[in-house]
Amino acid sequence: MNGYYYETIIGRIGIVENGHAITHLFFNEIDLEDINLIETPLLKKAHDELQEYLDGDRKEFDLPLELSGTEFQKKVWNALMEIPYGQTKSYKDIAERIGNIKACRAVGMANNKNPIAIFVPCHRVIGSNGKLVGYGGGLDIKERLLELESRTGEIFNA
Repeated sequence: MNGYYYETIIGRIGIVENGHAITHLFFNEIDLEDINLIETPLLKKAHDELQEYLDGDRKEFDLPLELSGTEFQKKVWNALMEIPYGQTKSYKDIAERIGNIKACRAVGMANNKNPIAIFVPCHRVIGSNGKLVGYGGGLDIKERLLELESRTGEIFNA
């Protein structure tokens, strides 16, 4: 596996790939044991698309992703990828989407375990009361990403 760190407007981001797909995105520098710190063409492409997104020039990512988790987690993460750019859903909405209305708390736990934040847009999930809750990169980054999508979504839809 290969990984590389990039400086972005939301801080230092680490991206990891397994030779054919992106597997992780990290908000903070961590010890990437057993990871070759080298920029591959796939990591460069992921960074370029991330940069375009952060610049407000990209709404969707065109990257191969490989999510590793339980079947339930994968259902949740796939549902997250269906949330349109510039929109939000509640944990309850996601639970309904995957066919398990009583799984709101489990949806929150799966959201928390999302290994490829931003590319799998867990930042688009908010509390049913409209409040921002939990985010691996911190609520300030979640708020910045939602503001970015709200602002650029108006431009894309104009």
